[in-house]
Amino acid sequence: MKLASRSLYRPGLMAMLVAVFVFAAGCGPKKVEQKPTPQMPAPAAARPTVTLQASPSSINPGESSTLSWNSTDATQLSIAPEVGPVTAQGSTKVTPAASITYTITASGPGGNASASASVTVNTPAPTPAPTEPSIDALFLKEVRDAYFDLDKADIRPDAHVALAKTAEFLKNYPQVKVTIEGHCDERGSTEYNLGLGDRRAAAVKQYLVSLGVSGDRMSTVSYGKEKPFCMESTEACWQQNRRGHFVKAN
Repeated sequence: MKLASRSLYRPGLMAMLVAVFVFAAGCGPKKVEQKPTPQMPAPAAARPTVTLQASPSSINPGESSTLSWNSTDATQLSIAPEVGPVTAQGSTKVTPAASITYTITASGPGGNASASASVTVNTPAPTPAPTEPSIDALFLKEVRDAYFDLDKADIRPDAHVALAKTAEFLKNYPQVKVTIEGHCDERGSTEYNLGLGDRRAAAVKQYLVSLGVSGDRMSTVSYGKEKPFCMESTEACWQQNRRGHFVKAN
């Protein structure tokens, strides 16, 4: 009787233990399923930046200007016109023939950027056309007086040269009329010197007529010793006063 009871007890105990284990396992903490961590998107590439300067910005023809530039986040840079591809930063000299604007273009993964710098080539001021001297200025430059010896009205050799120059001017400018003044030094009476001055003026006129100058373009007057050119009582000064002097009459 006891043996039968023991044989039934063991299977029952085993069944009870299995049931307890299953119940314990069912009531324990549940395993949480982990979701995958989402990946953050890669940051956008930075947009390039670039600067360009010209120094000096104003030059004269034939002179040079220096272009300087700097950039960030660029993989390719180029300066137009004429310069072409360049490094991320640097400088170069340019010698433009005329005013021009240079533009640098920078490109990279983040896009494009550009900058400009102008160089002004100064235009030389036009050379003024040479102006013709006035007839009055030419008269003072080209017309020569005739000088005389003491108490003489004869045309001296040096006066031949001076009057030839005067005649050339008068023939080149036929519109010009002149008054020939006869002058003397301070020695002698007023009346005597007036007569001597008149003879000197007439001698000058007659010599110019012989050189081809029309007599109706010339008038004469004598001032004797009344209008001296030099006031000192020396031979050098007196010589300056003994002359046939030309004054433009129109």
